[in-house]
Amino acid sequence: MPRPPNPVAADITALRQAYQTDKAALVATLLAPGASTRGIRSLLRRLSCLADRQLCALWRRAGLPRGMALVAVGGYGRAQLFPASDIDVLVLLPGGAQDAAASAAIEAFIGSCWDAGLEIGASVRSVAECLAESAADVTVQTALLESRRVCGSAALFAQLRQRYAAQMDVQAFMVTKTLEMRQRHTKHENTPYALEPNCKESPGGLRDLQLILWLARAAGLASSWRELAAHGLATPFEVRQIERNEAVLFLIRARLHALAGRREDRLVFDLQTAVAETFGYGPGAADGVRAPVRASEALMRRYYWAAKAVSQLTQILLLDIEERLAPQPTPRVPINERFLDRGGLIEVASDTLYLEQPRAILETFLLYETTPGLTDLSARTLRALYNARPVMDAGFRRDPANRALFMRILRQPAGITHAMRLMNQTSVLGRYLWPFRRIVGQMQHDLFHVYTVDQHTLMVLRNVRRFFMAEHAHEYPVCSQLAAGWDRPWILYVAALFHDIGKGRGGDHSHIGALEARRFCRQHGAHGIAREDAQLIEFLVAEHLTMSQVAQKQDLSDPEVVAAFARRVGDERRLTALYLLTVADIRGTSPKVWSAWKGKLLEDLYHATLRTLGGRAPNPAAEVEARRREALILLALHSMPHEAHKRLWATLDVSYFMRHEAADIAWHARHLSRHVGSGVPVVRARQSLAGEGLEVLVYAPDQSDLFMRICGYFDQAGFSILDARVHTASDAHALDTFQVVARDQPGAYRELIHMVESELLRALTAPAPLPEPRPRRPSRRVRSFPIAPRVSLRPDDRGQRWLLSITAADRAGLLYVVAQVLSRHGLGIQLAKVSTLGERVEDTFLLQGPQLQSSARQIQIETELLRALADE
Repeated sequence: MPRPPNPVAADITALRQAYQTDKAALVATLLAPGASTRGIRSLLRRLSCLADRQLCALWRRAGLPRGMALVAVGGYGRAQLFPASDIDVLVLLPGGAQDAAASAAIEAFIGSCWDAGLEIGASVRSVAECLAESAADVTVQTALLESRRVCGSAALFAQLRQRYAAQMDVQAFMVTKTLEMRQRHTKHENTPYALEPNCKESPGGLRDLQLILWLARAAGLASSWRELAAHGLATPFEVRQIERNEAVLFLIRARLHALAGRREDRLVFDLQTAVAETFGYGPGAADGVRAPVRASEALMRRYYWAAKAVSQLTQILLLDIEERLAPQPTPRVPINERFLDRGGLIEVASDTLYLEQPRAILETFLLYETTPGLTDLSARTLRALYNARPVMDAGFRRDPANRALFMRILRQPAGITHAMRLMNQTSVLGRYLWPFRRIVGQMQHDLFHVYTVDQHTLMVLRNVRRFFMAEHAHEYPVCSQLAAGWDRPWILYVAALFHDIGKGRGGDHSHIGALEARRFCRQHGAHGIAREDAQLIEFLVAEHLTMSQVAQKQDLSDPEVVAAFARRVGDERRLTALYLLTVADIRGTSPKVWSAWKGKLLEDLYHATLRTLGGRAPNPAAEVEARRREALILLALHSMPHEAHKRLWATLDVSYFMRHEAADIAWHARHLSRHVGSGVPVVRARQSLAGEGLEVLVYAPDQSDLFMRICGYFDQAGFSILDARVHTASDAHALDTFQVVARDQPGAYRELIHMVESELLRALTAPAPLPEPRPRRPSRRVRSFPIAPRVSLRPDDRGQRWLLSITAADRAGLLYVVAQVLSRHGLGIQLAKVSTLGERVEDTFLLQGPQLQSSARQIQIETELLRALADE
């Protein structure tokens, strides 16, 4: 006999279905065409009210004692409930121990909330317990600050509010929340411009706005933006700006939740395009500043501008609240007739200073650099700058006095980086340097930049500046040494500001940037930019990618490569400037992009070019002889038998000696001299002299799949190959050297040496079937911004060898996959250069083989490579 239906379960099911139906209808309006920021606050309140009704129904149904109260806390307490946010509630008890029946009823109520479709975070406390927890934990204190009664005893809730307010220590709360904000900002790298920002927690996110209202509410100053204005802590214009940008962040966060189907506060790559489409951005969207861009870029630019405005305004309001709550006013010391020193902060003498004297805007930042003890801008100054944006127009930019001030800012011996960052944060930099405004918030979809263009630019400027600071000499020893002899650092600062300023406009950004730099130098020529300085700046911007491309993609042992680069550079001054800018640029892209090996390649190219520019024409014979002599000295230091090296060196040609430094040649000779012609493979490894990874030497009888087997081992063992140099001796032995880094155990290279020597030797002496490449799922960035593989096969300048260039998304075993294709066609690899740029690789191979003389075979090779690179 079937059981009768459970009326309690049926009641819960009906409540759940009704709640989910009503919530789904509200969320659907959020994603519907035409939804805008104007209705987002109402929608969040309606979601809160929907949860209120559900909770009240469940509260009544649970039959809880009349003296209890149900309290909403946190974001739910603000009546700002996002689609996937937790519903944080407090079951407030009248005090004293609860009997078993009451405890069971509370437990049943909380369980019924989950059964009815409410994802709640519940706490059960008395008023005394709430106060004790609040005193011990600022998170609880903050949650209670925004509490509101949902249902139950109004008197008990009023008692909680009264005793909570009496216990509040406003100064301590403000200090703790300010420190908490700084920690949060540090966690998110102190920038709103992360490529996957958290719209709640990142600088410029919703949490910053909540902090202002928390502090104002705790101090009894205001509980809303309009009340802040009424109490003189914000202007009506600022409140309008806050509410407008807050609504943008509200809408983005709500749509993130709706599209992800879960609580997702990060604008992750996977969701950026989907969120952008809900705003009406499609392919070729326009953002009002630049040429048409992809939908996700238009969305992110809108987010960045909103986050930047929030950062500016919350800084102003935070300083205002701190000043209002200060126990005694900070004394103001005059700097000049326009500015005051207010406890280390620059303060304008008049709120209307910038409107009446626009030239004082740039003077602010010059004072910041030149006046000892000044550390920041006061709230009054920040507000004056924010309100003075309309006067920073074309006339402001053309004013000769402003141009002279800007050049003085660039020429100061200290404070450049901080001044430029502060100018960017306050929107002054983009309004004075109009082309810079176009790159603010500009995303970069090249899979290796982790900053927006403006943030990357300021990072490069910081790196250049550090070359001239003694306390950072340990970071860039060669660069610091060169910078010590450089007479006009401001030239490099200007080049850094302009090197990527042409991005986002279509076409070659280096060419566009060079034209903008030329225009800037012409406009500021009367203020100390000589003609030769202007030509150098334009050259640096136009060629800022050249040195890294030559160092990482071409054979630096080829004298013609160095000679061609020397001709392009022209003289030592340009070479030094380009080297400094190149190092600063690469190190400013991402922490993952720079490596000691890249640093060595750039340094090698710099010194080789310097010798060429100094009149030492490339002389391979003399260079080989010099390296041999130096290697012999090193061998003697290791007590090598006299002339023990001769048998090995007699089998090696000039290209071997040109591609290896004396220390490498000596190392090879020490380990290989007694094995020449033995037919027994030899594997040796050591920590790389470049300072990172391992250098691995393989000496073995040559065979068609040798290079491929070596690459296969490194793939299976979890190593990435940075550089490979392949030589075939006259006795048919291969002498190959590899620079490798561990993907999973960076830094533990001393412990890995024995493992590599034994395992790689075993793989060569007991060859098994070639393994398949290790599978690896592409990263989210690669999936969101796929890069189509490109292959280029062309003869070198002398037509004797062929250059194979490959660009593709990074993946495990990529070099092994390439080696498989080349091995099938019987092609010899003389040199492999692997350049990993974040999650994109740009590899270059120097090939030999008669098959390459056939156009049909070339097409076949390129086709197979493209197919292999596209397979995931």
